[in-house]
Amino acid sequence: MDDRSNAAPLITIELDDVLRITGWNLRAERAFGVAATEAVGRLIREVLPVAGDPDAWESALVADSEEPEVRIIARPDRAALHFEAWSQLTRGQDGVVVGTTLSGHDVTARQRQLRSLGVESRMLAAMLDNLDLAVWAIDKQHNFVFQRGKALQTAGLKRDHFVGQNYFDLYGDLENVDEIRRAIAGEASLAMATEVYGVHWLSWSLPTLDDEELALISVALDVTESKRTEIELRAKLDLIERQQEVIRQLSTPIIEVWDGVITLPIVGLVDTVRTAEIMDNLLQAVTRTRARYAILDLTGVEVVDTGTASHLIRMIQAIRLLGAEGILTGIHPTIAQTIVSLGVDLTRVAVFGKLRDALVHCLRKLGRLSRVQA
Repeated sequence: MDDRSNAAPLITIELDDVLRITGWNLRAERAFGVAATEAVGRLIREVLPVAGDPDAWESALVADSEEPEVRIIARPDRAALHFEAWSQLTRGQDGVVVGTTLSGHDVTARQRQLRSLGVESRMLAAMLDNLDLAVWAIDKQHNFVFQRGKALQTAGLKRDHFVGQNYFDLYGDLENVDEIRRAIAGEASLAMATEVYGVHWLSWSLPTLDDEELALISVALDVTESKRTEIELRAKLDLIERQQEVIRQLSTPIIEVWDGVITLPIVGLVDTVRTAEIMDNLLQAVTRTRARYAILDLTGVEVVDTGTASHLIRMIQAIRLLGAEGILTGIHPTIAQTIVSLGVDLTRVAVFGKLRDALVHCLRKLGRLSRVQA
């Protein structure tokens, strides 16, 4: 091996007619970690065994290489090395092949990268073929250069359906077109909702400013089914809210039993929130009917907490501020204990055991009791 071969940027290996190593340059020493003194004189299959093919080097004595061939060199103490090489036959004066010269380089990193790209490509293909996705890309002139994904079929489109056509000519009237323009300018658009071809999409549009060809890559997820479920759920929630409102109104009906007298029979569980609603409705009814008396009938309520009891007392006080008299009837013993524990003075509040007694009280004060009895 001369100085010129040792200075060459490629791995150079010279072999005789039985594939015994006769030359091994410095680049070969560095690439394979084998000194020339260890390699020269040995068969190449011993120094550089090819994984799974002990006769892989035989082709080097058949003909000159038209294209480089990659051989995977098995190394027991280290990871396999990918050696890409050309072979050039050496002939004697009579034209008989007396050896060959291998010239090449270590392409392990490149092969690893290619395998990684292959995995990524297969992963992308699997996702596009099996998930409800549509992926598209446009170039610097805003023309489609890529359009793939299973979700295209849902929209009635084929693979690469609009490739070569301008995005803004096709979709320039969409509501989200300004977001696409901003994405092209460099502002990523994330989780953008839109509806096209009767399909609801959630899309992510990513600018590719550093790419010489592409302007934008977008991934769109078909969320039509979840959108339909959301609409149905919202309709059910609206219905439930309307039903609850009707139930609240039915559970706290305000009845005008006489001119100037209204009554509010309260039934069921009464908490702080419901008491606040009752107060609001009752005060509005007192104002609307110009009632003189408002009777709160608690016959259908067995238990209230201290907070609710306080609200009931404040309700009576609020009625008084409107120029009417609040009256309590049907107080359960446990409710009476709660009110007493609050230390509330009810001496100025009319309290009756039955609704009938409260009505008699109101009518007597209105001076109409005799007329009713008659």
